[in-house]
Amino acid sequence: MFEPKYTISPQLLRNIKRISVLVAELNHQSLTKVVLLDWEKKAREISAHASTSIEGNPLPLTDVKEILKHRPEFIRDSEREVLNYNQALVELNTLVKESIVHFNLSLILKIQKNVTQDLLSAHRVGALRQEPVFVNDPRLQKTIYWPPDHQDVSELMEQLFDFVECNKSILDPLILAGIFHKQFVVIHPFIDGNGRTVRLATKVLLAGMGLNTFNLFSFENYYNQNVTKYFFTVGVQGNYYDIKNEIDFTSWLEYFTDGIIDELLRVGAGLKKATISPVELLQLHHEKILEHITEHGYITDRLYSQLTDRAKATRNLDFNKLIALGKIVRVGKGRATMYKNK
Repeated sequence: MFEPKYTISPQLLRNIKRISVLVAELNHQSLTKVVLLDWEKKAREISAHASTSIEGNPLPLTDVKEILKHRPEFIRDSEREVLNYNQALVELNTLVKESIVHFNLSLILKIQKNVTQDLLSAHRVGALRQEPVFVNDPRLQKTIYWPPDHQDVSELMEQLFDFVECNKSILDPLILAGIFHKQFVVIHPFIDGNGRTVRLATKVLLAGMGLNTFNLFSFENYYNQNVTKYFFTVGVQGNYYDIKNEIDFTSWLEYFTDGIIDELLRVGAGLKKATISPVELLQLHHEKILEHITEHGYITDRLYSQLTDRAKATRNLDFNKLIALGKIVRVGKGRATMYKNK
């Protein structure tokens, strides 16, 4: 039986509360279909780039965008990795939207098959490993982790899915998803594709538990910003059978939720900009007005004329736009007119 060791630290608790607020804000945003489709496309591009980059793919984001756009007929393995990951994202997003996801081993095998298709020999695609593996540190040029024997992988995966099923109505979804992510890495069930598979599976698990920004969300980007820290935090060192009862998930859960907060903030800020109408968009001259008021408490037309070369009639339009948007108010009349924050 799998019984993970972890502590609900103050940082973890703060993170969970903040994520709850951020998710609620995102889920209640009214977004046009055009904005949603654009952000879905951007999220897939970022995810496909970041998740493959974590595993050593050298393609920059600009090349990834071109590959996903044009889908060349003759491709290298690095390009195949990107296309495979994107295709897996598309299929999983469809399943999530239609609420027909069954989070089980069959789903995991399908994800691994999608991300490794035409990159591994046929018997290693969509199948649990049947041979030993070792995790090496390229910097140290030595093995740092010996995962469980392949004979034990099937049972360990079954225990992990039993843990998820038994605790999905008990544990906070973020804790459950985080534990799944790290334990999957500990088991290392495949010869190759473990990282890409678990990152996709974790997104599905979060979506099924209420984080329904799956199609806009790309926490792979957070991990890719500091790959060394990601591997250090999610991974373990030593022989699995020597350390299995001593693995503490706390620091990983803190890091895992940090990453979700970072991505939610990025998505939220981007969507906010994307939903600003042209009427609400402020130009540099509008910002000058607001900055002067913030610094001095007010501004007059005469003072504004010293900050810009805009004509008097145009300056009046600038003031009127900010008044209409509720940014400022007009005080006084005639030459005594001034403008202040509302």
